[in-house]
Amino acid sequence: MPGRVEYEPASVKDLLAEMKDTAELLIDLSYSAVLHGSPAIAEEVLELEERMDVLQLRARMSLLLAARNPEDAEALAPVLGIIGAAEKVSDASGDIAKVVLEEAGLPDAIRDALPEAVERLVRAELAASSAYAGRTLADVNLETETGVRVIAVRRGGDWNPNPGPTTALEAGDVLLLRGPEESIGDVYERATGATYDPPEPADPDIADLERAVDSLVLMKNMSELAVDLAYGSVLFDSDDIAEEVVELEAEVDALEARFEAWTLRAAADVADPVSLRGLVQIANATEVISDAALEISEGVLRGLDTHVVVQEAVEESDEVIVRVAVAPDSDLDGTTLGDAAVKTATGMRVIAVRRPEADADAASGLRADTEDAWVIQPGPATALRAGDVLLAKGTRAGAERLRALAGAED
Repeated sequence: MPGRVEYEPASVKDLLAEMKDTAELLIDLSYSAVLHGSPAIAEEVLELEERMDVLQLRARMSLLLAARNPEDAEALAPVLGIIGAAEKVSDASGDIAKVVLEEAGLPDAIRDALPEAVERLVRAELAASSAYAGRTLADVNLETETGVRVIAVRRGGDWNPNPGPTTALEAGDVLLLRGPEESIGDVYERATGATYDPPEPADPDIADLERAVDSLVLMKNMSELAVDLAYGSVLFDSDDIAEEVVELEAEVDALEARFEAWTLRAAADVADPVSLRGLVQIANATEVISDAALEISEGVLRGLDTHVVVQEAVEESDEVIVRVAVAPDSDLDGTTLGDAAVKTATGMRVIAVRRPEADADAASGLRADTEDAWVIQPGPATALRAGDVLLAKGTRAGAERLRALAGAED
């Protein structure tokens, strides 16, 4: 049974930021549990879902105390909507995880059809005898030495969804590790003291399964981005970013519809169509997540004033999420993110690129044939051209430098 939740003083902004990190981690873990066929990761999703329930209750308590008159209630209504939408993201992520735990019906060969670029995700309980125990992530220097990242740490019922260099690791901690196939096993064994047994490969029983898996990966990445942008639009009171959520939600819905149609067609070619029921459940949950992202940004889209409890946090924060269009003949037109050294020159991290016209080779047969194409998690080789819209995170000063590089008007 869930424990009693009591009021604890906390800023609404801090709670929203933690809910944002938790929502993104929930999406990541739930899809990863499916893609890697991992009940252990799926169980962690349900643990994290309980954490989100606590955050929602605490946020509601803080909002009730902040409302002192009808004007406050009116201004806080959109924030309550954000909390309700976060609950939908949490529940939908749990539904995706339950596809694995309840064996709702998934092709056995999904993990073997994963693109080589997709890193592995494993759950590791830190042993007392591990060389990592009692040290910080900076001291362990895990990512630099192995390429494996600790994406979250659970200590009992407490979660750290965004561990950093100063995060201390203790015996008994549950580490969620992501990294390349060639090194994830060694790190797992050093952390747990147990042998890493990779899952046995399965024979593909469905034609064109690779395209379905590519679409699952894309739905995961786009759903995470939609939630990230939606919270960013609220936390930084950005109409521009809220408009991008609208664009992205339409793209995710179209992709989900194509994926669902593919599943129904594939069901005609398998001996037991019920074995694909889990894919339909994943598609439905994906739509819920994208709709919830739109709900989160609804107050911004409707032009409602930001309540003072959020506005003060916006003014205090130096971090921003910005939308910047690449102008013709600018420093970014006709180059790549790496060649332009965008991160070094501006300090901004480009988290997505939206193209005004879809590349002919960008979409698989499952992808929605929409006017816009998205590059999620762009890298140094990502090409830029006039008309591209960059979505980036960083400081306000860095945002101005990025606008200058892109030749964007103020």
